[in-house]
Amino acid sequence: MKIALINQAFVSPDEPGHTRHFEMAKFLQSHGHELVIVASDLNYQTGQRTVTRKGLFAEQIIDDVKIYRSYIFPALHRSYFWRVISFFSFMFSSVWTALRVDNVDLVMGTSPPIFQAVSAWFVSLIRRKPFLLEVRDLWPEFGVSMGVLKNSVVITLARWLEKFLYAQATHILVNSPAYKDYMIGKGVPEKKITFIPYGTDVDMFNPQVDGSSIRRELGLEDKFVVLYAGALGQANDIDTILRAAERISHRERREKENFSENSVGSVAKQRVCFVLFGDGKERTRLQTEAERMKLTNVIFAGVRAKKEMPRVVASADVCLAILQDVPMFRTTYPNKVFDYMAAGRATVLVIDGITRTLIDESGGGVFVQPGNDESLANTILELSNDSARVKQMGQSAREYLVKHLDRRDKLNETLGLLEALVKRN
Repeated sequence: MKIALINQAFVSPDEPGHTRHFEMAKFLQSHGHELVIVASDLNYQTGQRTVTRKGLFAEQIIDDVKIYRSYIFPALHRSYFWRVISFFSFMFSSVWTALRVDNVDLVMGTSPPIFQAVSAWFVSLIRRKPFLLEVRDLWPEFGVSMGVLKNSVVITLARWLEKFLYAQATHILVNSPAYKDYMIGKGVPEKKITFIPYGTDVDMFNPQVDGSSIRRELGLEDKFVVLYAGALGQANDIDTILRAAERISHRERREKENFSENSVGSVAKQRVCFVLFGDGKERTRLQTEAERMKLTNVIFAGVRAKKEMPRVVASADVCLAILQDVPMFRTTYPNKVFDYMAAGRATVLVIDGITRTLIDESGGGVFVQPGNDESLANTILELSNDSARVKQMGQSAREYLVKHLDRRDKLNETLGLLEALVKRN
């Protein structure tokens, strides 16, 4: 079985970001199948070129996985208008590139961005092969909820395109149960939708990984490390983290002053440190804001390749997952939470909805109301003084993840779906 996947934001293990489709390719390969990936030639977090092209695309082979890096206009970190231009450029170039892939049994498209899913549909139409639509986030609903999409004509066209793709897809794969409910509400037959959460690699992320080198590198040996690993974009509400860090800094400063007045010798040190690994459109503004606020307890640590992330997560005492307080975000599973759980780290979750249910069921963390920096600061200070509770939550998270969300099990389910679609055709 040979599958062509069009994914503008595909990430290899040598890049920052989530490598789920690379892991899928390796899994299918181990079962005698091939996943050929058509990706853009930019990393979606950094906006940097990943290859040097001589024409419209460049071919890569990474660990026996074939990747075609197709042209995209470099505007991912500019205004929304220019980002749409960038998406359109890949939509057209990826069709041309994907048609270079011979003997395809199935074409898979992924959304968002929704335009690359149009490319996959068109290629499947030309090849007369099944079209599997993978929906990772609900678009355009997320854009409308965040206020990014405001023009009524654009919203109407986007919703028409969404409905068109749902109708044209041979089958739809979703990574959230809430997405399935949403689509059924839009009139998509339930039998046309399969829910398979991504899970994570429980061998790659595990409690035995040593993160001490990261702590030494960043001068964190004596700190209570609160890790955020992910995009620094509009949706991620990093400003709430900065405000919480400011509250903690003020409180620790008062404690230090009281300690100095009542003690002889050494003084209390700043304990809590927020470490942010990632990049995105908001990074420069956020760094400037942190400097303006004089936050010495926040470190912007840059980006790391996915293969380095187990050590990064292992360096943390607790991990943060946060999104804006937007109702549609209650329907999504952030992949980073699965990685945190597999690594045996407690999650401080600032996202309501299905991920809150996951954390509650697992006992693997604590929930903080989105946008509430005071509550976030108080929660982190409480955890910094309760190592036994933090350890127990991490153990519970790991046990739950291994039992319910081992990526090997989820890829087995995905393989079964792919084989059924090809056989049906």
